[in-house]
Amino acid sequence: MLQRTEHLTKRYGTKDGHTLERYLADGGYEQARRAMSMSREEIVNECKAANLRGRGGAGFPMGIKWSFMAPKVAPERPHYLVINADEGEPGTFKDRTLMEKDPHSTIEGCIIGCRAIGAHVAYIYVRDELHLAKDRLWGAIREAKEKGYLGAKPFGVDYPVEVYVHAGAGAYICGEETSLLNSLEGRRGEPRLKPPFPAQAGAFGMPTTVNNLESIATVPTVMRLGGENFSKMSALHPKEGGCRLYGVSGHVKTPGIFECAVGVTLRELIYDLGGGVKGGELLAVIPGGSSTPILRADELVNAPNEKDALHAWHGKSVLDVPMGVETFRGLGTMLGTCCATVLSTQACPVRAMHNLMRFYRVESCGQCTPCREGSGWLERLLDKIVAGTGTLDDLNRLSEVANSIMGNTICAFGEGTAMPALGFLKKFRPEFEEYIRTGGRSSTNRLELHAAAAE
Repeated sequence: MLQRTEHLTKRYGTKDGHTLERYLADGGYEQARRAMSMSREEIVNECKAANLRGRGGAGFPMGIKWSFMAPKVAPERPHYLVINADEGEPGTFKDRTLMEKDPHSTIEGCIIGCRAIGAHVAYIYVRDELHLAKDRLWGAIREAKEKGYLGAKPFGVDYPVEVYVHAGAGAYICGEETSLLNSLEGRRGEPRLKPPFPAQAGAFGMPTTVNNLESIATVPTVMRLGGENFSKMSALHPKEGGCRLYGVSGHVKTPGIFECAVGVTLRELIYDLGGGVKGGELLAVIPGGSSTPILRADELVNAPNEKDALHAWHGKSVLDVPMGVETFRGLGTMLGTCCATVLSTQACPVRAMHNLMRFYRVESCGQCTPCREGSGWLERLLDKIVAGTGTLDDLNRLSEVANSIMGNTICAFGEGTAMPALGFLKKFRPEFEEYIRTGGRSSTNRLELHAAAAE
């Protein structure tokens, strides 16, 4: 059941929502002040009780992630908090709204997070193109320091906390946490081998926690409501709690970012929040950023046993399954960033896949051969098909190349390339075969009709 909330977006509709004055009027920084009198364990336990899953894509429980940090901080091994605001995933645009419209929630979350993991410094890693977001964050930091919320004695407590904004050069690979850490250190943005994990050796070789920006901006809400109360908002409680930002774009009438209790369905996101499909009927949905396998609108749920996370929705449309980490994993896809891209029947799945593979080929860091060469093979094979010179054998080659990438790279970028490719090939095999047989003429006509309708 769709349940709109206004915990994260309360200040979105106001011109002064990014200012300290407005944030304080809504009770801002009271939870950071309270956290300074709490133990690390108490803060972490609140986050665990909230069942707050990471909002960056992997969906790892945030409280558990915080608990990985050593309980005692050695002076020679300081702890760091790093916030991932790179947001380079195509179809994803939620974090930038928080930075632009409500930056102080992120700064307060950083203060609480630093206290929780025993850190005194937080770095917010932002894509350099997001100029307004950077300006708003730096402005919020200045305002917080002037009030004494950051610095040597935040809120008068002898626990120094500093927050810095670090601009990245816009490489998609730097959304992966260890690539981000390399970039933060001034090195080439490419993934590191694990172990060691960041909690053992992260930024500058020191224990580090990397959190998504929406995740950290949600922490003040968790503290204000209390972990258990936050968790109970969710229709998927107890595995996934609280509220989150849902994004929808593509062929919908009202694309945008919407805040709801966890458990919204794709049907609600597309038709209730997104205003319905624009330009034809619903063909498919990329559910959580471009690296998540696509779902056809006409798919039904197949849940054979009670242990399956989808058992309660057996036989229903995938559009009616609550959007959750576990439920979408059961559908053979991922919740990812929770920003869905809608494709109408006037779109061409072949060209949509071609567009995505062009992006991934360019963005591969090149460190792993299967990813570097495989992404190039995928693009070149699709170049042939789109040009009208492809063969049915090329479809089999696409599957072979994608499967050869899966599980053979240091980081998840390779799988993030292969999974959507395999998803398109599996869900739209007849469309690919028709495209090859006709040289793309039927698909081209659909695109031309769609372009004419848009004008």
